[in-house]
Amino acid sequence: MNKMLDLAKIRAAAQVIKPVIKKTPLDFASYLSERCGRRIFFKLENRQKTGSFKLRGAYHKLKRLTETEEVRSVITASAGNHGQAVAYAAALLNLPSTVVMPQSAAITKINAAKAYGARVVLTGSSMDDCFAEAFQQHIEKDHHFIHAFDDLDIIAGQGTVGLELLEQLDETACVVVPVGGGGLIGGIAACLKEASPAVKIIGVEAAGAASMANAVNLGRIEKLPLAATIADGIAIQQPGELTFALVQKYVDQLVTVPDEEIADAILFALEKSKLVLEGAGAVTLAALLHNHLELPQGNTVLVLSGGNIDVNQIARIIERGLVRAGRRVRLRVIIPDLPGALAELMSIVASAQANIIEVYHNRLALDLLLNSTEVILNIETRDQAHACQVIGALKRAGYEPDQI
Repeated sequence: MNKMLDLAKIRAAAQVIKPVIKKTPLDFASYLSERCGRRIFFKLENRQKTGSFKLRGAYHKLKRLTETEEVRSVITASAGNHGQAVAYAAALLNLPSTVVMPQSAAITKINAAKAYGARVVLTGSSMDDCFAEAFQQHIEKDHHFIHAFDDLDIIAGQGTVGLELLEQLDETACVVVPVGGGGLIGGIAACLKEASPAVKIIGVEAAGAASMANAVNLGRIEKLPLAATIADGIAIQQPGELTFALVQKYVDQLVTVPDEEIADAILFALEKSKLVLEGAGAVTLAALLHNHLELPQGNTVLVLSGGNIDVNQIARIIERGLVRAGRRVRLRVIIPDLPGALAELMSIVASAQANIIEVYHNRLALDLLLNSTEVILNIETRDQAHACQVIGALKRAGYEPDQI
């Protein structure tokens, strides 16, 4: 495998894509560094053109195709980011493109692919459905099929992230990379391990789609029955043959993170680092925040691979994250059905320095006495300790609040 993909091939890919892609920033994360006792850096691929690293591989592949073959049109299957990248690259090279996406694809990613000039086809509920449809159209309509990850030109393009790291940081002890199909980690690992064999490469998968970890544990590729995660960009049921071989050869560790931790990381990035990340782009941060990583001494780079997240999903993640952190509390309180009773309840909450966001007043609950009423309070608090203080104040005043 190292003869097929080596540092020279990745350097050549960098020259091909140089006129098109951005050299993305490498930012020092001071807060996380202090918290972890390591020097932590963010490689901000969410700031790449099209919003993710995918343009590196897509443009490299299409440019090489146009130089070596007669290509009339291209087609690909994608949950979003690869499709956007293929559409953008195809437009630059004056090629018609078709992107096959699952029907559940984020509307922002669908619209972005269309805006770049692609014809978008929505089909099925999984990437397998999309691959099948794209390959069928490839055969019937003579579109050239562009695989999202199991292609040496794609992997070489993604590996240029590793080249930039070599230029941006004198010494790197560890690089943490999101893993879906394995194109990004395969390219980065092949690049860095050849240039600096001592560097530790850690891959992070969503727990609901850990196809690469499953393959490594089994010693062979086996398709997962389901890939379900908020990190739709890495919801892959089975890795590629090429990428699996690269991971086996170069990657030191694979870890998984559940969706709750991915959501926490998205919220953390927004609040602490002012970064917009999609689920796939946040898995490396999630692994760090929730202590899944065994980091060596020295500089550690977290690759933040993309930022194409639907605004509705951001809203849901923020709301759920605030609830988990104790910063949003929902209480059910029974009060007398008398004038002034609601005002008295709310004054106690206000005295505890909590902010009432919403009040729901219900006299018709079946478990109530006739002279009582149910009040549901949505309250904003500073943290879990403050929420407990508010509940304590209500109890001292004679109420029996239930957190719901």
